[in-house]
Amino acid sequence: MGAGGGGDAGAFYDAALKKRQAMMGKSGPSALLKNFRVFRIAAFACIGGVLYGYNQGMFSGVLAMPSFNSHMGEYTTNQTKKGWLTAILELGAWLGTLLSSFLAEVLSRKYGVLVACAVFMLGVVIQTTAVSAGHNSILAGRFITGMGVGSLAMIIPIYNSEVAPPEVRGALVATQQLAICFGIMISFWIDYGTNYIGGTGEGQSDAAWLLPVCLQLAPAVILFVGMIFMPFSPRWLINHGREEEARKVLSELRGMPPDHELVEIEFLEIKAQSLFEKRSIAEMFPELSERTAWNIFKLQFVAIKKLFQTKAMFKRVIVATVTMFFQQWTGINAVLYYAPFIFQQLGLDLNTTSLLATGVVGIVMFIATIPSVLWVDRAGRKPVLTIGAIGMATCHIIIAVLVAKNINQWAEQRAAGWAAVCMVWLFVIHFGYSWGPCAWIIVAEIWPLSTRPYGVALGASSNWMNNFIVGQVTPDMLEGIPYGTYILFGLLTYLGAAFIWFLVPETKRLTLEEMDVLFGSEGTAAADYERMEEINNEIGLNQILRGEGRVTAPSTSDAEKPKGAEQMETV
Repeated sequence: MGAGGGGDAGAFYDAALKKRQAMMGKSGPSALLKNFRVFRIAAFACIGGVLYGYNQGMFSGVLAMPSFNSHMGEYTTNQTKKGWLTAILELGAWLGTLLSSFLAEVLSRKYGVLVACAVFMLGVVIQTTAVSAGHNSILAGRFITGMGVGSLAMIIPIYNSEVAPPEVRGALVATQQLAICFGIMISFWIDYGTNYIGGTGEGQSDAAWLLPVCLQLAPAVILFVGMIFMPFSPRWLINHGREEEARKVLSELRGMPPDHELVEIEFLEIKAQSLFEKRSIAEMFPELSERTAWNIFKLQFVAIKKLFQTKAMFKRVIVATVTMFFQQWTGINAVLYYAPFIFQQLGLDLNTTSLLATGVVGIVMFIATIPSVLWVDRAGRKPVLTIGAIGMATCHIIIAVLVAKNINQWAEQRAAGWAAVCMVWLFVIHFGYSWGPCAWIIVAEIWPLSTRPYGVALGASSNWMNNFIVGQVTPDMLEGIPYGTYILFGLLTYLGAAFIWFLVPETKRLTLEEMDVLFGSEGTAAADYERMEEINNEIGLNQILRGEGRVTAPSTSDAEKPKGAEQMETV
């Protein structure tokens, strides 16, 4: 029965895709330019990615500026406190991630983005008061900014995927990933340029660090204002029973009349997925099936708890959370957050030279991400992640050897210093094509449909928490165990390679049933498919795809009643 259910569902999705492609034309990146509506969505994916990336990279250069340090007291000389200045943003982002699903469902994706932008901008404004308030305003401002960043990093991809045509969703993911790397790259070079305002020494102007901090407001304001004029997510509208409005929004987004067959197919696909999630919740958590704000808030935590209660799901939990653990403990964010100090420690004494080397980090990371976006579906996840981890770990060990031999003689061993700098650049290249995008792909695709939102949220939570820990401990590690820091990151990254190769299955082109076999939960995906097939028949989607004409779909309230349990409302 499992194979049959999966086969029917696979045939259904193939039929839906082919019918859309026949009517829509090209898919992929070229389709992003087909009309202004789709291009506008892609632009928002880019703005959100640039905002996230710029925020991640900007602070490393600011930390190295004398004018900033003059307002921070011991928070830039005490390594533990310097860690707090940096890592408190990730702590805020972790909290923002936990709240994002609730905001996106209760307020809507649109208003959730507006709230997150407002929180982000408030945090930036508070940071600018550090001229008079010192380190306290940086700590408070970065925590609040982090809450906005964490929420935006979760809600914007959801919104983009729900308003974009199915034919360009993959291209949107690729576009946003590149935009994040682009944001990191430009933040490094802006830091390099503003570092010259008022000189690079003790007389440096406060504008040198205030300008890159304030520039965070530009993409946030653009995103906020633009979002006001963007439509609600059709999926969110259907989830809340506003079906006619959803149909109208779809019609406007696609530039087609409301009764066009392509609009009808997409509308029914969204409705089917919405009903599927509601019936899954009604079956797994009947006490939370009524969609009140409190139930929605509790659901994500109850659902995540359930992932730990069966062996098969716990295996998926291990893959998601440990993969994100190793992604952060490769040391990538130690480099992004503290690159100028790392380069100074490797013998680049002048602050301007270390910032210049940091700018190169942004360029090579951006370029290295491009082939992964294009070819990861051909090469597979395991080979790319394993080769990337071995490459990164080897770079760490080489840097450790060079630091151990030359830490007190960089002035005489300039070649060794530049060799270590080149190893940092090579490390970033290995991360860019492998663990940067591929770790997120693994985390997203190992879950059955009914548990995917909660599994991805758990993986994101692991990512931000480990990000926070790495950001907090790196300054103390670089001071206390200079070459030992690279040995630690190197050994952990070798362990990450072994974990991926021996314990994580290859997920390229696997059906959800095949995932179930790999993780020992046979039948979960088949049961999901069976429920989805039942819904597709109820609302008339299968009939349209078979060319039998349209049927009158049941009302929202009727369709939401699980079969055999009509008495249970899942509004």
